[in-house]
Amino acid sequence: MLNEILLGGGTAIVSGVIGFFISKKLTSANFEVYTEQARAKANAIENEAQTLLERARLRAREVELDAQKAFDSAKDRARADFAQREEQVRKMETDFKHYKKIEEQKLQNETRHIKAQKVNLERNEKSLASLKKRYEEKIDDALHAIEHSAGMTQEEAQKVLLDNIEAKARGEISHIVRKYENKAKEEAQRKANYILAQATSRFAGEFASERLTNLVHLDNDELKGRIIGKEGRNIKALETLLGVDIIIDDTPNAILVSSFNLYRRAIATKTLQLLIEDGRIQPARIEEIFEKVSNEFEERILNEGEEVVAELDVGVMHPDLMKLIGRLRYRASYGQNALAHTLEVANLAGVMAAEMGGDPRLAKRAGLLHDIGKALTHDHDGNHVDLGAEVCRRYNEDAVVINAIYAHHDQEEIKSIECGAVCAADALSAARPGARREVLESFLKRVTEIEDIASAHTGVKQAYAINAGREVRVIVNATLVNDDESILIAREIASEIESRVQYPGEIKVNVIRESRAVEYAK
Repeated sequence: MLNEILLGGGTAIVSGVIGFFISKKLTSANFEVYTEQARAKANAIENEAQTLLERARLRAREVELDAQKAFDSAKDRARADFAQREEQVRKMETDFKHYKKIEEQKLQNETRHIKAQKVNLERNEKSLASLKKRYEEKIDDALHAIEHSAGMTQEEAQKVLLDNIEAKARGEISHIVRKYENKAKEEAQRKANYILAQATSRFAGEFASERLTNLVHLDNDELKGRIIGKEGRNIKALETLLGVDIIIDDTPNAILVSSFNLYRRAIATKTLQLLIEDGRIQPARIEEIFEKVSNEFEERILNEGEEVVAELDVGVMHPDLMKLIGRLRYRASYGQNALAHTLEVANLAGVMAAEMGGDPRLAKRAGLLHDIGKALTHDHDGNHVDLGAEVCRRYNEDAVVINAIYAHHDQEEIKSIECGAVCAADALSAARPGARREVLESFLKRVTEIEDIASAHTGVKQAYAINAGREVRVIVNATLVNDDESILIAREIASEIESRVQYPGEIKVNVIRESRAVEYAK
């Protein structure tokens, strides 16, 4: 029994030991499997991390390259802008030196001319004194001769002699004056025709016209409702901020922007176009876009003024004046764009001044600034002549420029060749057919007013305004008005039209006096 128990116990112990080793072996095998799996996962994670790290490095490199590229581009633009501005400054410096040299040369020429005139004057004074002495000697000889031959006293002989001399001198002087007056008229007419032909053939300005409205295109009519906004808030904000009238009617896919101020109208049109593209039409966004567009326009008009001054080569000019010149792009008179008119006048004046022996550069400068006051009339009180003269005096412009501003509206006499060239070029540009226009009501009112002025004169039978109001033909009664009176009537009508009617260019007053003799042969 004991043996059986010991045998059973030994068997159990051996079985337990075998089971333990078997279990240990199995556990060891599973541990290795788990270790391999963990190692494989660790390798996979390490590989994935390595891939992500590589991608991050590549991305960082791309960002670095993009940043470097943007930096290089900005640097190139900055260099180009700096070079451009440096070139502009260099050109302005060159212009200033050239202008200074010309002015110094002119001053030296004037000094030499004054000295020469002074020498001539002294010579003439000496010559006159000599002639006066000889004349007195001749008079004394003549008086003695008359006294001896006619038995007159000295006073009687002197009176007879002076009367004869005066009568003879008046006749000769009248003949000489009439001769040279006619000759001067013919020469002046021939020279004027030549200068105008040269100027108009060498410069042909563009026809430019401005209307009172701008059209803004819409992709669909639903945008009209968004522009109006809830209870009209958007359109009220637009009209208040932009200073224009926005007309929304049944016109398909379009709205109208209306204003007499071209500058405001251009800003309003651009603001509306950007708002439509953006799609966010609301008061806050309207103010933001309007401010952005206004700043762009201020920069644009300065650039345009600088380009015009550089292109015409009129020397150094104050930036405020160049800005006003650029602003003339958005100003019109009788439908004619002010900047186009100014450029035309400047070029024509330069050509005319060169033909007449004047300074073409100064004439172009005066022509460029003669209507500069028109850039200020929308924002300041007063006419464009006084405003233009004031701003040019403020920036120390030449006296010829000031004279041209006043003289082209007959507020001052023409004092130089350059000023005369500007006035002629201004009249030529304004009177050119098709250059200017006006609305029908204003045209009819002006034509009627001209005909009424002409018809109100005594002896006038009929008066007709023709040639688009640029000429009025007045037919007078030949029995009541003679030839001399017809000239006087023409002058009086022209004077009344100048004082009572506003018109572009000039109006020709043509008085016709006709006398007919009719008879029939039977």
